[in-house]
Order: sequence, then C-alpha cells, then structure tokens
Amino acid sequence: MDPPVDGSESSTASPVTEAALVLADPEEDPAYQVFIDSLSYLPPEEVDCVREAYRFSEHAHRGQKRLSGEPYITHPLAVAGAIAEWQMDVEGVVAALLHDVMEDTRVGKSEIAERFGKPVADLVDGLSKLDKIEFQSHEEAQAENFRKMLMAMARDLRVVLIKLADRHHNLQTMAAVRADKRRRIARETLEIYAPIAGRLGLNNMFRELQDLSFKLIYPMRARVLARALKAARGNRRELLSRILDGINGRLQEANVEARVFGREKSLYSIYRKMLDKRLSFSQVLDVYGFRVLVKDVPTAYLALGALHGLYKPVPGKFKDYIAIPKPNGYQSLHTTLIGPHGTPFELQIRTEAMETVAQEGIASHWLYKDSETLGADLQQKTTKWFHSLLDLQSASGNSSEFLEHVKVDLFPHEIYVFTPKGKIIALPRGATAVDLAYAVHTDIGNHCVAAQVNFKPQPLLAELTNGDRVEIVTAADAHPNLAWLSVVRTGRARSKIRHYLKSVQHDESTALGEKMLDQELRALGVAASDLPVSSWKNVLRDSGNKLIKEVYTDIGLGFRLAGVVARRLLAREESSPPIEKQPASLVIRGTEGMAVQFAPCCQPIPGDPIIGSLWKGKGLVIHTHDCPAIRKARSVKPTKWIDVEWEPEPGKLFSVRLLVMVHNTLGALGRIATEISRSGTNIEHVNMEDKHPGMYTTLHFTVQVASRTSLARLMRSLRRIPEVVRITRDQGLTA
Repeated sequence: MDPPVDGSESSTASPVTEAALVLADPEEDPAYQVFIDSLSYLPPEEVDCVREAYRFSEHAHRGQKRLSGEPYITHPLAVAGAIAEWQMDVEGVVAALLHDVMEDTRVGKSEIAERFGKPVADLVDGLSKLDKIEFQSHEEAQAENFRKMLMAMARDLRVVLIKLADRHHNLQTMAAVRADKRRRIARETLEIYAPIAGRLGLNNMFRELQDLSFKLIYPMRARVLARALKAARGNRRELLSRILDGINGRLQEANVEARVFGREKSLYSIYRKMLDKRLSFSQVLDVYGFRVLVKDVPTAYLALGALHGLYKPVPGKFKDYIAIPKPNGYQSLHTTLIGPHGTPFELQIRTEAMETVAQEGIASHWLYKDSETLGADLQQKTTKWFHSLLDLQSASGNSSEFLEHVKVDLFPHEIYVFTPKGKIIALPRGATAVDLAYAVHTDIGNHCVAAQVNFKPQPLLAELTNGDRVEIVTAADAHPNLAWLSVVRTGRARSKIRHYLKSVQHDESTALGEKMLDQELRALGVAASDLPVSSWKNVLRDSGNKLIKEVYTDIGLGFRLAGVVARRLLAREESSPPIEKQPASLVIRGTEGMAVQFAPCCQPIPGDPIIGSLWKGKGLVIHTHDCPAIRKARSVKPTKWIDVEWEPEPGKLFSVRLLVMVHNTLGALGRIATEISRSGTNIEHVNMEDKHPGMYTTLHFTVQVASRTSLARLMRSLRRIPEVVRITRDQGLTA
C-alpha cells in the first residue's frame, strides 16, 4: 500500500502455483498462530479460506523485504490482524492479506477473482489503485490521488478500514525509514488519515495515528511531554483515587449499576491544547477524566443527576450527545465537575453499546452484531458522508478544489442548529446561514437573501451558535455572491457557490464572445447571419469544438482572439494583408456580469475613456486609457487590447476610491459623510490616516457612483465643505 514506507524490493516471484502453496508452511510462525487464533468468530471453512490467502500472499511477496530487513509478509499479516480485531467478514480479512499483491507483484486481478471471488478482487483492486500521495510538492498530483482514494472508499467502506490499518502499521514500523520521509508521511497522516478516522468514529485509531505522527514529527517534544505526563500521574494518584471512590460511592447510593474508570488525554491532544491556548503543561487541568458506563439511556441520565449532586458542575460545560449524536454516530453525556481542592475534571457517561461505537466507530458494524440498528445506522451515516464527497467531487472544478473542500469537511468541532421544522443539522464552528442553506438544499443556497435566527433578522453571513433556530428567506431572482467564498465554512457551500459562479461566468462569456465576434465581422463588412454553414464547419474542425456556442465561450474567456476566428470564418489567413476596416469599439453597459471585469487598480466608471484586455480564463478586463498599471503591457502585447466604449445609461453603480484631505477638526468626518449621503451616494468603506498629526487628516472613501458625471457632481459638493483641503480620485490622477 505505501511503498515509500515499506521500502520493499522489486519482486521477481513467479506466478503463484498450487505446488508453491503446499510448500509454504507458516504453522511454525508465532505471529501467524496468534492471527489464526483471533479468527475464532469466523466459521471453520472461512478460516481455511484465510489460511489459503496467507499462503498465496506469502508466496507472491517471497523475496521481498521491508527496509527493516523483515520479510514483506509481516506487513500484510499485521494489517489483517488489525482487521480481525474489528471482526470484519472473511472478504475483508482476505483482502487485507492480499492488499499489496497487485501493486508489488505480478499477480493480476483476474487471478485473485478466480481464487478468492470477485468481491475480494474488487477490494484489492480499489486499494491497489491508490498511488502514493506526495506532500509539499506536486500539489495537483497529490490532490488527484486523494480524490481517487476517497472515491474507492465511497464504493466500499471496508477499503477505508484496510487503508487505515495499513497506515497505522507503517507508522509503527518506520525506524529504518529516512527522517525526512518519516516526517512527510506523519504530516500526511495528521492532515488526512487521522481526521478521516475521527470522522468515521474510529477514536482509538484516531488517537493512535495522532500520537504516532506526533512522535515522528517532534520526537523530542513527545518525549518531554510523556515524562511530564508520567510525573503528573504519580503526583495526582491520591486525588484521582479519591474522586474515583467518591463517584463509585454516590452511584451505589443512587442504586446505579455502572463500570467506572479513569481516562487520560492523548499526548497529541494535550500538545494541541497547549499550543492553541498558549498554556504550559501545568496549566492543562483536564489531562485526566472519568468514564461511567451504564446499562441503558435512562440510567445514564440518572447517573448524571447523582454525580451533579456530588460535585458542582461547571456552567456551560454540559453537552448532551445522546439526544443529539455527533455526525460520526458518537453518543455520550459530557460534563465538567469541580472536584476536591477545586480541581476540574471531565466526566463522560454512556451505555456499553455507545462505548463500542465511541471507540470503534464504523468498525462497530462488525463488532457489535447483537444490535440490529446500532451498526446499521452508523453505516448509513458513513455512507451518506461518502456520497456527499461524491457530490463535492462532481461540483469541484479540479482536484485541488476537491481536496480543499474535503479538508474543510473533516472538521474537529461542530455546532448544532435547528430548522423551522425541528430538524437538527450539524455544521462546523463558525458556520453561517449560507452554510445552513446549502446543507438543506442547493437551490435554497443559490436563492437565499436573508435569515431569521431565533425569530430575529440576521445577516446571511453572521456566525451561527449552538442551538440556534434558523429560517432561510429566499427570492427567485437572488444568486450567490463571490464574497461568500471567503466566509462560508463547509466544503459543500464552497463547492456549490463556485459551481454556480462558473456556470454564470460561462453563460456571460458566451454572450460576450458572440458580441466580440459579431463586431469583428461587421468591421470586415460581413454580417454573422450571412455566413455559410461550411465556414463554421471549418472553424469547429480546426478548433476541436463541437458547438458554435463553445467557440463564443472561448472568445469571451480569452482563449481565442475574435479577429483570428473572424478571418478563419472568411477563409483568410492570419498572415494575409490586413483589410481596411471601419474603426469600431466594443460597446459595454457595465452590467455584463463576470464576463466583463473592472480593474481594481484604476476602477473605471462610465464616462472614463476605457480599453479592454483579454486574459485567458478571465475574459475581458476593463482599464482606463491612462491607467499607470497597463502602460508597459499595452506596448509589449498590443493584440491583447480592444477599444471599448460605454453604452449610455448603463444602469449600474461602480466603486470609486476618493482621497479627502481635511483639517483635523471635531465633526469633520460626520459632515463629509452627511454630504455624501445627501447626494444620494452610497459609502462602501471609509478609513483615515494621520500624516500630519494635529493639522490634517486624509480620509479614504470608497463610494458607489453611476458615472463620471455623478462623481464630478459629488466632488464639487464636497469641496464646498470648509474643512476639506483637497479631494482627488485615487488612481494616480488629479480630479
């Protein structure tokens, strides 16, 4: 699975034969015997199938060694042993034994299918197609490989369990691997594999992957922290025993049968808390906690009441994950209590069944067979999450976007909000009403305009808090805003907004491209409607496009020059002498949308002399003729520039920056803002800078105006204010 970790030598083994299987006798290997003994949950005939799979894998990998010098078979045997601890079905165990044979030997999928069945072959094939993920370089390749991995997991949940067991064993056996590779693989595990384990509820695996990675990335820090934890354990032994005795005594008084034990935070979780909250180890007070396991849900609440009577609870620290489970199926009551000497400690109360799910997550589907609903419900939630990844993949434009969206969804903390119908929706901390709208339905997200949070109007991008009741208000003519991308927190919202904006840009670019081509054809004395069909056939054949609309889109997005396409339609070569044509400018209204963008450097507005520049993938970018930012570019690549002019009455407001120098007197800002408002102009942004303390202040305004004329009118009215010393338009030009 992970060649950089295993470091196996290339195989020269011959195809597996019946004779070879007979010769391979593993019975003397103690590790193999322990593994076979762990399969007591399987029927004898299925154990025999596993024995055959071991012999098959051992022969296929014969001659290969890991970097440690051990025979390669020790790795698949360890992975299969971990899978057996989850009591997975025989197909999963066999696939774990064979997970590297297709990738590292000459064994093919058909041979595995013939000997062990198609389901096993599909599992091994899904695992074998996962290329290694290179971090810190080749970002697009890394993202594409990650996409492949999650798609394989979405097809069969057993893939993710085998993959995590594979990674876990590799991290445990990395002593012979180069230090830089160890750190790279450990970082990859912290970024992707550990969060996936957490998202699937595999908490034991989650914590172990984090701790192993932490020790590989920061070995010295891990050793120092481990020593501090060991010392603290000894120092607090008497206090912890006293708390444990008190809990057991109070539960007995309340006639609550329970199993109580202490628990310790993992090294990595302590390290992250110290790092995030800038604490020393001695300041981390909740290193230790206690867990109470009871027989059923009513008893859990009874135990909570009894223990709240023993130790005072910390306000705001109670969480009921039984009534509202986490998205990964986790259920428990969490409370923080003040123990003896004012020491706070965390208490978790749950049933034995919930404990199984809490530790093994999706693997409890196989472990906890006594419950028909527990494992099935969790598997259904996991399958739903994987299908949401497929949805993200289809909406993402490329692999990098997909990787970004998935990482966002692997959030460690959630809030829970309610819809008007009482449905509970989990969102990442910091999520907005826009995130909720897209979580409910794509159309609601695309058309949302406002939100009612706890029956009060709130901005769409206001941060939601735990327990909020949120109602989304929609409008048929509303659409997503580009600014939302910098605020939303869920991968789904981000991908849907991007998908919509790209679709809109595509449509607008098609219309712009048609307009630009029509202008070029008219300048050459030809109307687009007069062109014969054969002319378009030639252009489509040469360009590789299937539809005329695709040619228009390419022109609008800047991938093709309208002049070149026009000459090709008229069967004229680019090198042919230029035809005398009437000067013509592309007319724009300013309302074309994303296909026409206005340069932020000079912020052109109607009335300014303008020029357009074609950029691949962006379309037409409009500058003022005298914009300082384009002087050099216009002389270097003159063919990229198009004469553009404004159509009268564009019907849109444009942002303009103003610099206003004023006497530093009381109320100056208020009088200027009042005058701007009185003129019917909207202020988008304002700030000030002090260049001459005590004398003058420069105010930076961004206002919205309809045209150059309205801007001039506004500036004249501002000059009449006594405090105004000078006013200029912020584009390097004097107004």
